[in-house]
Amino acid sequence: MFEEKNGATSVTEVADDEKVLARFGKRQQLRRGFSTVSAIGLTCALMLTWDVLIMTLQYGLQNGGPAGLFYGYIVAWIGATLQALVMAELASMIPLAGGPFNWVSILAPPWCRKFLSYLAGWISVIAWQALVAGTSFVCGTIIQGMLILNHPTYVPQRWHGTLLTCAVLAVALLINLLLGRRLPKFEIMMLAVFIAGFIGILVPITRLSTHKSAAEVFTVFQNLGGWRTQGLSFFVGFITAVNCFLGFDATDHIAEEIENAAKVIPLAMMSSVTLNGLLGLGMLVALLFCMGDIVAATQSATGYPFIDIFTYAVGSARGGTALTCTILTINVFSLVGVVATASRMLWAFSREKGVPFSRHVSKVHLGTRMPIVAIVVTVILNGLISFINIGSSVALQAFISVFVAAYYSSFFMCAGIMLHKRLTTAESAIPWGPFRLGPFGVPVTIVAILYTMIGFFFSFWPYTPAVTPSTMNYNIVLFGGTILFALFFWVLWGRKVYKGPIVEVQGSIIEVT
Repeated sequence: MFEEKNGATSVTEVADDEKVLARFGKRQQLRRGFSTVSAIGLTCALMLTWDVLIMTLQYGLQNGGPAGLFYGYIVAWIGATLQALVMAELASMIPLAGGPFNWVSILAPPWCRKFLSYLAGWISVIAWQALVAGTSFVCGTIIQGMLILNHPTYVPQRWHGTLLTCAVLAVALLINLLLGRRLPKFEIMMLAVFIAGFIGILVPITRLSTHKSAAEVFTVFQNLGGWRTQGLSFFVGFITAVNCFLGFDATDHIAEEIENAAKVIPLAMMSSVTLNGLLGLGMLVALLFCMGDIVAATQSATGYPFIDIFTYAVGSARGGTALTCTILTINVFSLVGVVATASRMLWAFSREKGVPFSRHVSKVHLGTRMPIVAIVVTVILNGLISFINIGSSVALQAFISVFVAAYYSSFFMCAGIMLHKRLTTAESAIPWGPFRLGPFGVPVTIVAILYTMIGFFFSFWPYTPAVTPSTMNYNIVLFGGTILFALFFWVLWGRKVYKGPIVEVQGSIIEVT
């Protein structure tokens, strides 16, 4: 149950958002500047459904084909919507920057609360750091892909991609530091770029390319991976659609920078999933109708088949480059938001002494009211990670791929604990926020968990059963290593210093007993 404890310091005179923080023992440290529109802009910039779909299209075509990719996308959109509903309710209830680990620490049973919240915190930190690594690497190697397309004599080297990755990380760092106070306005601009980029890509490829028939798009399934059955091939390729709906909880991690966060976060989540779903569906249908040979579309010298699809669609390398530049610009802008979100997650967990050097990482710059140390650490860490590519691009891709498993396991933990809370606690004892699922809470959560389990399971599968060192999916190794590292760190250090949420301000504080 939940109890109210009265402390010595009154919070009756502070703003409503600060009162909400005080209920959970937190004080306002960051500047609140995000509105509903800027919060939606940040989330859309991180999800980038239509953009991610373009860049990963080949995997769904290889396993599932056009029809499998289309129907899998519809299922993934529905599943992500259910996940967003569950997370929106949690974020409305507990609008703290730590997101999952804060929800677990407050709602989990007392006997396992401390350990599970610690584990959720580590998984979330690593998930978001992996997304920074992935987004920056994509930006750097897209530039390299355009060099391959336009300069046939260019001989690509892995270290070239690494240096380009570090360059875009430096850009993201400068924007976060120099324009950090204007980040909300930047995200509004990003929302406009996101929509304009969609139109800028969609119109040329639909107008200038030849079109396939509806039967070729909606009835053709492929099993180019060589799996035993078409059904298994579909589920292996289904992860392509799943990847298009990640990151909609970004607003959780800037919760303490959003005005009226308890109401805005659910609205931003649901709006982003809806808008991204619609734009992604439009782009998917356009690409399936306008691409060339399916087998050729799964292979590319540039490393990104969408570059060849663009070039084929518009009929020239220059046109393909122009469309690719649109994708690159959107991803660089997205990286700015990804760095901001990942650094807030790192800052929130370090505030609870969950990571090494927490005392330094949790510092907030008084002038800008930004977690500058966490931002710098995030960029430097991912710059170092990018050097893995020099030795092995497979190893770096393995680290990047851990995002899906970590993201889904974090959701599974939160949703499972919330479901347990619903079934074992009186509704009057749960600190509901403005957004509630009401009687739909239990069925929505159960279906969302089932969908999550499917996505989590197939995120570990390779794209072909004929596994080689280069085609092996090392996600299971990296994710398992992540869990083992968190457990090892817990035994040696975490259990001694991590106590769960640290009370920073005494007021009307909610505790779970």
